[in-house]
Amino acid sequence: MDRTQGQVDPAEPSSGPARVVTLTAGDFTLTVNPVDGSEIEPLRPGAEPARSRKRDAAGRAARDTAARPPVLPGAPASARLTAAREEERGRLVRLLSHGRSVRLTGPSGSGRSGLLDAVAADCAGVAPDGVVRLSGYGQQQPGELLHALYAVVYEAPDERPVRPDREELLARVREIGAVVLLDDLEMGGAALDELLRATPECAYLLAATPDTKAPSDASHLEEVFLGGLGRAESVEFLEAGVGRALTEEETAWAGDLRFASEGLPLRFVQAAALLRQRDELNGTRGGDEDEEPGVFEERPRDAAYVPLPTLAEGAAPAELLASRVSESARAVLRIACALGGELPHHAHLPALVGDTHADAAVAELLGCGLLTPVGTRYRLASGVARQLEEVGYGDPAAEEARTAARHYAWWTGHASVTPERIAAEADAVLAALAGADVVAAVLLARTAAPAFAASLHWEAWERVLRSGAEAARKAGEVAEQAYFHHELGVLALCEGRLDRARAELEASIGLKGALADKRGTVAGRRALALVTDREAAGAAAVSPPLRLAPPVGGAVAVAAPGPWAATVPVAATGPTVPVALAAPVGPRASEAVTAVVPARRDAPANLAEVFAEPFPMSLKPSPAPALAPPVARPVAGSRKRTVLLAAAGALTVAALGTVVALAVGSGEEETPAGPGPKVSSTTPDVPAAGTDTAGEPGGNDSAGDPAGSGAGSGADAGAVTEAEPGAATPGEGAVAPTPGVSRGPGAKPSGGGTPSRKPPVVPPKTSPVASPPTTSTSPKPSSSPSASVTPTPTPTPTTSASASTVTGTGTGT
Repeated sequence: MDRTQGQVDPAEPSSGPARVVTLTAGDFTLTVNPVDGSEIEPLRPGAEPARSRKRDAAGRAARDTAARPPVLPGAPASARLTAAREEERGRLVRLLSHGRSVRLTGPSGSGRSGLLDAVAADCAGVAPDGVVRLSGYGQQQPGELLHALYAVVYEAPDERPVRPDREELLARVREIGAVVLLDDLEMGGAALDELLRATPECAYLLAATPDTKAPSDASHLEEVFLGGLGRAESVEFLEAGVGRALTEEETAWAGDLRFASEGLPLRFVQAAALLRQRDELNGTRGGDEDEEPGVFEERPRDAAYVPLPTLAEGAAPAELLASRVSESARAVLRIACALGGELPHHAHLPALVGDTHADAAVAELLGCGLLTPVGTRYRLASGVARQLEEVGYGDPAAEEARTAARHYAWWTGHASVTPERIAAEADAVLAALAGADVVAAVLLARTAAPAFAASLHWEAWERVLRSGAEAARKAGEVAEQAYFHHELGVLALCEGRLDRARAELEASIGLKGALADKRGTVAGRRALALVTDREAAGAAAVSPPLRLAPPVGGAVAVAAPGPWAATVPVAATGPTVPVALAAPVGPRASEAVTAVVPARRDAPANLAEVFAEPFPMSLKPSPAPALAPPVARPVAGSRKRTVLLAAAGALTVAALGTVVALAVGSGEEETPAGPGPKVSSTTPDVPAAGTDTAGEPGGNDSAGDPAGSGAGSGADAGAVTEAEPGAATPGEGAVAPTPGVSRGPGAKPSGGGTPSRKPPVVPPKTSPVASPPTTSTSPKPSSSPSASVTPTPTPTPTTSASASTVTGTGTGT
C-alpha cells in the first residue's frame, strides 16, 4: 500500500498526516488524498492488478479470528448449550453438510449467536473454502455483503487494495465454495435472492429475527425456528449460570420467570447475574447466618438482606443490574446509551471514561447479560438501552457523544492507526458522528472518510460523507462541504452512478469556484470529464445516431407526394430558389428521418400580424440551398409569404384609391383636355347580382342586348361608356370595367340622341405603389366590338367616377 506518513501531534486532531493511499477500483485508479480530495483517473494500460488468489487454511483461520469479537481481560466465560440446543445443532450441521441453505429464525435473546459458534466448529472441514462468518447488522444491500465475502476468501497478491467492479465481483464469488454463517440478517425477498444466486456454490446459515422480511418461494431455504427453553431446561441453565443448586424458592421463581419471558436464554443469563449479585450482597453480613442478628450483641438487624427479585425486576432487570455494578461500568453504559447502543472497543474506554481500569468493565457487563456480541464488537442487549434511558442513563447523551466524536477524530487521524482498525470501529464512529454537534461532526467526518475509503468499507464511507456534508452545511463550512461533495461524486463514479456523480461534482466545483480553490476545481473538472466520457460511451452503446436523407441535386428535399417541382421565392426582395417537392427515395423502416412539420394554417388576427412576417425589421441573406436541411419549412414559409404579400398589396391599393378619390371629389370640376372616352356615374350603388369581382356581367351582357337599351336593369349596372369605332380598342388604352359604376336614373338609352363627349378626368400624380403580380395584364375584350353605349352626360363627376377611373387605370397597367 502506497502511504506517505508523517509526525502527528495528539493535541491537534485536525493537523494529522497526509496519508495518501492508492487503490484500484474497477477500471479506475483512485488516489485517496485527505488534504485536497481524492483523484481518479482511468487505469493505464499495463497497470492492471494481478488476479487475486484464495487464502489458504492458515489465512482463513487468521481471518476468522480477526472477525470474532475482541478477547476481554479476565477469565473467559464458558458457553454451554442445553440438550434442546444440542439437537438443533446436529440438525443444522446435517443440512449444511448436504449443501442446503438454512434460515434460522428466533427472537432477540434466543441464543442464535451462540448456536452459530457451535455450528462453525462442527463445519470447519465441510467446504473447500472453509467457514466464513459475516455480520448482516446494518447491511441492506447484497452488494456490500458480496464485497465482504470476496475480501474474506480472496487476498490481493500485492500491497495495493483492489475493489473489483460488479462484473468481476460476480465472476469471482461464483467460484467460492464455503459454509457462510450470516448473523443478524436484515434483508429478504429479492435482495436475498440476489445474494443466493450470486453464490451458487455456498451453503448459508442465515440467522434472523421473526420481523425480518421473509425470503421468496424461489429461494428454497430450509426454515428452522429457535424457540424458548422448557421448564427443566431453564432451571438447569440457571443453575449453570449461578454455579450452585437452586433452592425451592428460587426454583419457583425461575418457573414464573420462564412463563413471563417465554423461556428466552438471555433472560436467564440476566437472572443468573441477579442471583450472583444477591449472594454477594447477602454474604457480606457479619455473624453466623443461622443466628438471628441482635440477640447477643447490641446491633440492629441487618437491613441489607437482599430478597429475591420480583417478577417485574426479573423480566426487565437492566436497572437493577446496573445499580450493582462498578462505577466504571455505569459510565460505560452511559456512553453506550449516547451512541445508540454501540459500545466502543475496550481499548478506547479508559480515554472516554477517564479510568485506567475501565477496559475491565466490558467483561463485567457481558457477564451480567447487558451486552451481546455483534460481529467483531459488542453492543447493548435487546431492550437494555430502553430500560436504562427510562432511569436517566440517557440524560448526558449530547455531552457523551461530543466527547466520543472528538476522541475518534483524534484517533482516526493518527498515523499509527491503520484503515483496517478504523473500519472495524465503523459503527461506533458513525454513532458518534450522528450524536455530536456540527463542529465535532465535521471534524470527525473529515478525518474518518479517507480511512474508510482506503479500507474498502465503502458503505461506511458514503454514510460518513453524507453526514459530514449535512454537518458542514449547518456549520457554514463551505470548504468542507465542497470536499464532501467531491468525495461523493468520486464514489458514485466508481460505482457507475453517473447521474449522481455529475450532480455531486458540479456542486463541488461551484463551491470551490466561490472559494477560488484552483487546485480543487481542476481535480473536480477532471473527474467531471470522466463522467462525460462514460455518459458518451454509454449513449453510443445504447442508441445509434440519427440518419438523415441527403439532399438531391443541391435542392432542398421535401417529403411530398408526386414528382412536382416548383420555384418558391425565399424573401420579398431576394432571388427565387428551386425547391424539389418530391423526395427521391423514401426512408427505410429501420432508419430515423426528420419529421416534416406542416405549415400553420391559421389566419392572422390583425394587420400587425400580417406585416410582421413578410416585412421583418432586418432582412438576412438566405442560406445556400444546398446546405439547407431536408425539411419542409422553407416551402411552407415561401407560399405563406407570397399569399401575405398579395393580401398586403391589395389592401394598400384599396386604401390608396380611397384616399385619392376623397381628395379628387372634394375639388372643382376640371376642364376637359380633349376627346376621349367619358365615364358617367352617380352615387355608387350596390353592384348587381350578376356582376363578378372583375366587373364583367355574369348573367345579362350589355353586348347581347338586341335593343341596346335596358336603363335601370342589372345588365347596364357597372357598364363603361366606350368611344366610337376606331377611337379606342379594348387592347389600346381602353378603360377596364370597374365594379360599382352604374347609370343614373336620368340616363338615356344608347340608341337615342348624340352624346356629348368630355375628356376623362386625369388623376393627380402620386408615387408608384408596388402591387403583386397578376395573371392578366389587359382587360377582357367585349363580346360585340361594334356595340357602343352613349350615356347622357352628367354635369359634374362624382366620387364614384373618380375612384372608378383611378382603379381601372391601375388595374389595366
